[in-house]
Amino acid sequence: MRICGIKLTHDGAIALIEDGRLVFCVEQEKRSNNPRYQAIDNLDTVVAVLAEHGLDPQDVDHFVIDGWDGEFESQFQLFSGTTPITLRGAPYVERDPEGLLTAHKGLKLMLDGRNFPYTSYPHVTGHVASAYCTSPFAKAGEPSFCLVWDGCIFPRLYYVEPHGARFVETLFPMIGHAYAAAGHHFGPYKQTSRTNWDLGTAGKIMAFIALGSADEDIVEVFRQLYEEHFAAETERARRYRADIHNAESALAAMHEFFEASALRLVDKRAEDVLASFHCFLERLLVEQIAIALLRHSGPGSRNLCIAGGCGLNIKWNSALRATGLFDAVWVPPFPNDSGSAIGAACAAMVSDKGFMPLEWSVYSGPALRDGAVSSEWEAAPCSMHELAAILASNKPVVFLAGRAELGPRALGGRSILAAPTSAEMKDYLNDIKFREHFRPVAPICLEDCAPKMFDPGTPDPYMLFDHQTREGWRDKIPAVVHLDGSARLQTIPRTSSHKVAELLVEYEKITGVPLLCNTSANEHGRGFFPDAEAACRWGRVEHVWCDGLLWTKKLASVEGAIAGELTPCPA
Repeated sequence: MRICGIKLTHDGAIALIEDGRLVFCVEQEKRSNNPRYQAIDNLDTVVAVLAEHGLDPQDVDHFVIDGWDGEFESQFQLFSGTTPITLRGAPYVERDPEGLLTAHKGLKLMLDGRNFPYTSYPHVTGHVASAYCTSPFAKAGEPSFCLVWDGCIFPRLYYVEPHGARFVETLFPMIGHAYAAAGHHFGPYKQTSRTNWDLGTAGKIMAFIALGSADEDIVEVFRQLYEEHFAAETERARRYRADIHNAESALAAMHEFFEASALRLVDKRAEDVLASFHCFLERLLVEQIAIALLRHSGPGSRNLCIAGGCGLNIKWNSALRATGLFDAVWVPPFPNDSGSAIGAACAAMVSDKGFMPLEWSVYSGPALRDGAVSSEWEAAPCSMHELAAILASNKPVVFLAGRAELGPRALGGRSILAAPTSAEMKDYLNDIKFREHFRPVAPICLEDCAPKMFDPGTPDPYMLFDHQTREGWRDKIPAVVHLDGSARLQTIPRTSSHKVAELLVEYEKITGVPLLCNTSANEHGRGFFPDAEAACRWGRVEHVWCDGLLWTKKLASVEGAIAGELTPCPA
């Protein structure tokens, strides 16, 4: 059984599951140097992606479209070739507590001039299905709670067992986009626009709050206004809760909340305001999930899966894990909508087979393409030991290996790697990527060494939890230590077959440090580099390693770049 899941809206993607195994997931932003969050506006993209994997649409048994905005159904206006078409799908949220797997059925998915039947499940269904089916709990046949908190919905708690899933309750009336909306009113991303759903700000705010501190007086202001605007039995709050299916109305209410907050916080520093809002939301989340568990927990294992865009908040993930409320916490590497095509396909699999485990690898994205690299670059074979020596000389390297990783984090398949031992390296990497000075650079570390360098330093293969750098290591690896001493750690076993693990082992042999800086290899505002040609055309570092071949910018080109706009690598 081949199931093709399709996410048409932002973070557009196509995923294929065959007999319970993820064959591939191709996110639009990772094709052809596309912009971040790219949607699918022409179904020819689906045909092209299938063809790249040797398939025709007729080879697919079941097409599934991810649901989207709408109280009762969603609607998509797009093209198939030059033909405009309208597709109808499931809504964002299921309409009744037992309706998670209620499917909308359609007949006119036009691919390559032919119409195919399709089904569509609610958007949240994909989040629940992808989070649970990829989890260790599914593999062990254990039940799990599943928290889904997306930009335009309140946090929703589900309970999943192998034979089915049910909605438990809404935890509290605050949409996930609150975090990004706060940045429209306070701090470096302040703007007058109140209508756009800014997809890139939330992660930057999470970095920016390290400049500030939570202030209990500010937290209290947010608590009072939260009650007045959203939670209490006031006319304003009741109207807001009743209108949650209208995403634009929910967004407008959120901005009214922050406008009222700003009037009471005029004398406070923006970094303290945002740090305090983060603290307020974190406490609210932990308190309300604890209360929900008192009402709904039974005997046996108590696990938690986290999905939705808020699952990318590593501090909240860590706070939930640290409560001790759960035996284990799982966050997939694609908790946001980058995993929605996988979720759509999983929903169909689950509808047929129950909540079974999915066989998958995080390195199931697009393969590296062939491309004609400019004559300004020269190529030579390069072993991992030779590459480690280049890194040890304090020169960053674009590292492209095998298939791209799934989700928004670079995990060694499409990374820029660098030595972590110089504080200037973080600034250099931020400069070449046009990022703000307060943005952190992540460490990628051999798994067995992580506990001695980080607290807790537990295995974290997908960079989805918060770790503190241990005191004895902060001065040794300053490039990966954030302003508050934390690190968005990625761990990888030294026995892994992935090339980045072999590189870390070789770097450790040379330097004694089992860790490298790791940031995504991409042009500003675009997805990961699809090939060496794109990385060399970007050209902001001297070396590009691509599946065994090292591309080096010729000396004249390097000198010209430095004279023009680049600063030299830190000494």
